[in-house]
Amino acid sequence: MSISLVLFGSLTVFLLLGVPIAISIGFASLLGLVFSNMPTVYLAQGSFVAVDSFPLMAVPFFILAGNLMETGGLSKRLVRVANIMMGSFTGGLSTVTIIACAFFAAISGSGPATVAAIGSIMIPAMIKKGYSKDFASAVAASGGALGILIPPSIVMVVYGVVGSVSIGDLFIAGILPGMVISAVLIAVGYIIAKKNGYSGSGEKFTFGEFASAVKDAVWALLAPVIILGGIYGGIFTPTEAAVVAVVYGFVVGAFIYKELKFDQIYNSLYKTAITVGSVMIIIGVATTFGRLMTMYQIPHKMAMYLSSVSQNKFVILMLINLFLLFIGMFMETLATVIILTPLLLPVVTNLGVDPIHFGILLVVNSEIGFLTPPLGVNLFVASNISKISIEKITRAIFPFILALFAAVTLLTFIPEISTFLPKLLK
Repeated sequence: MSISLVLFGSLTVFLLLGVPIAISIGFASLLGLVFSNMPTVYLAQGSFVAVDSFPLMAVPFFILAGNLMETGGLSKRLVRVANIMMGSFTGGLSTVTIIACAFFAAISGSGPATVAAIGSIMIPAMIKKGYSKDFASAVAASGGALGILIPPSIVMVVYGVVGSVSIGDLFIAGILPGMVISAVLIAVGYIIAKKNGYSGSGEKFTFGEFASAVKDAVWALLAPVIILGGIYGGIFTPTEAAVVAVVYGFVVGAFIYKELKFDQIYNSLYKTAITVGSVMIIIGVATTFGRLMTMYQIPHKMAMYLSSVSQNKFVILMLINLFLLFIGMFMETLATVIILTPLLLPVVTNLGVDPIHFGILLVVNSEIGFLTPPLGVNLFVASNISKISIEKITRAIFPFILALFAAVTLLTFIPEISTFLPKLLK
């Protein structure tokens, strides 16, 4: 029995049995160590070393910053700006939702957090205007997926650490693809809204109202400017930027908008601790799983196999896209990135693919994973807000998934969309 069969076979069995993803990966790694006659203590040691990383400190701080900004009044002010900009058009509330998600993504770094922050405001607003619950939920869930593409992004941080790729370059590379995917999602929402006769918010655009909304939201709009400007200006590292984001979110929410109270701070810390605990366990055991794969040259064997299929990098990338689309239905995003990056990155770089380009493709495919059952996290968040079943949201979100895969294909064949800005700033 080969080590690859032990690792992936046991992982598949555990996942099919419904065992939580972190425990599934941990048990699979443990079985791999036993099969290899290696000390099982290596799992604990490897997990500790994996999370004992300065760049990874950005993950808990960006999560906390997103939670503080969600409860501190920043998200509703971003929604107000987007509503005045686009709310009066046909299906305007769906467009507002996507734009607001893009705004909030630029300060949160998390897909589910973006759905929670914007969806809790926009889903009830859409339903009140006569939009169906399933469509409203699908719009918020798909817009929330932008949370891991538009910088800063927790998934990009993890990919950068695992793949030894510049996190700053990844952040800047996500801007243009984020704009492309935002436009695609807005277009799909508009087509469906027009077909079903969904109106706008009824609020007409006036320069005075827009200026007033921007003035009220200026501190929220400045957040991504400060965070990303500080990184690209060389003032602080991405990890330090995450700490700055926490301080900024706290100061703005508590002392400027005065909406961040003690109970909300406590709840934000509590939610962050729960999320970070699960994330770090996944990172630890998945890193050990990945090291076992590397030790037994599984990435090399994968590269040899894919090379035998084709030497055309675009063919290989499309095969990988389809593979990631399937994996995203069953595996948590961070686990997917940690396990598959050491497996696939050497394959594509040997074919001449830029690691930045591949990182963006991996992130966008992970976006789709947030929307595909049975593990689509964004679907569960939206379902909790709208109080409808996952099955109804899944049917409504299918056009958005098709559009996202079309966008992935576009990004695959035009790598300059991802690599233009990083090269321009060097």
